Amino acid sequence: MWHDTIAASMKIVLAVVFSCAWAWAADETHWIGTWGASPAPPDANAAQMLANKLLFSNQTIREIVHTSAGGSTVRVRLSNAYGREPITIGAAHIALRDSQSAIVAASDHALTFGGRSSVLIPEDATVLSDPVSLEIPASGDVAISLFLPKPTTGAGIHYAAQQTSYIASGDVTGTPSLAEATTLTSWVFLTGLDVLAPASAATIVAFGDSITDGARSTTDANRRWPNILANRLLAQKKQDSFGVLDEGIGGNRLLHDPAVDVRFGVNALARFTRDVLGQPGVRYVIVLEGINDIGHPGQSAPLSEAVTADEIIGALKQMIERAHENGIKVFGGTLTPFSGTTIPGYFTPEKEAKRKAVNEWIRTSHAFDGVIDFEKAVQDPAHPDQILPKYDGGDRLHPGDAGYQAMGEAIDLSLFQ
Repeated sequence: MWHDTIAASMKIVLAVVFSCAWAWAADETHWIGTWGASPAPPDANAAQMLANKLLFSNQTIREIVHTSAGGSTVRVRLSNAYGREPITIGAAHIALRDSQSAIVAASDHALTFGGRSSVLIPEDATVLSDPVSLEIPASGDVAISLFLPKPTTGAGIHYAAQQTSYIASGDVTGTPSLAEATTLTSWVFLTGLDVLAPASAATIVAFGDSITDGARSTTDANRRWPNILANRLLAQKKQDSFGVLDEGIGGNRLLHDPAVDVRFGVNALARFTRDVLGQPGVRYVIVLEGINDIGHPGQSAPLSEAVTADEIIGALKQMIERAHENGIKVFGGTLTPFSGTTIPGYFTPEKEAKRKAVNEWIRTSHAFDGVIDFEKAVQDPAHPDQILPKYDGGDRLHPGDAGYQAMGEAIDLSLFQ
């Protein structure tokens, strides 16, 4: 009899334990990225930095970002990436954006860092704000305002934002609208916005060059192909399931740092750690890189930096291995057509042969966990080595809005299971 009593008691205890464990698992959350941008180094030329509005003193930058996933608890990632000295953020605020520089005043929250309103960011470091309770929508605009009290050189710079942000004098981080602000189209000291999401949610990183960055898309319209992907996931009511981060940098190459223009960012193998592996909640990455390794030598880079198709493939294999060792699925995007580009020296028949060889490997090697055929999405059927005219952004290399729409629609959403 007492054996039966003990057995019954154990069943009750186990039932309670399993019930509590299930409840804990059901309530478990983690951070995912809802917006992100990859930083590039500052220019060593002070005059050039000044011309680009990237030198600050006693000024507030109000930076506008567009979300992918929604959430009710958020945090901000601030970066002094490639900075040559520590920088001080004197105050920071986050709010929903109304229009232009105006915010929804009732949504404004001061950000803190370990409970403090200001933060010192060492050279090349990233800091996270404390979490804030703020309901942000999926596919909505958020304003993040940073006050720079001291003379400061911009760092953590994403030069080609395709988004207008605002600069005003003094600490106006909580001001509803910046009346006499100047504008810039770079993100500075700001590389991420995270949301707290269910344990099942995940981050998708779009990793690439200017074609991922949305070059020649309409400014302030969010028409990059990663935006299109995020909108399609949202339409399937998956806005709480996936955040999509655009970690493209215009001019970026797999195997070489920029020969002249720092805006092109360090080589993709070097920045993969920061821009992919260092993101919160990453489960998938889409890689679209290599066309600049083919096109830049002899154009904006010396011919001595020419690479073979096998070297490009070797770099892609490295990314696959590094993603897999971190439990991340990686999808390969085929390189889009560039014959007839108006950029002098960028295209040659020999370079086209390299592109075709790389695409053949992407499609047939089964090295990636999946393939996204961006080439097929935008090529001219009558001239397969060229972009379809209606998809051309104007230089016969970069798509325009319609081309990015086609690229975003070419992605099979069943990849993200």
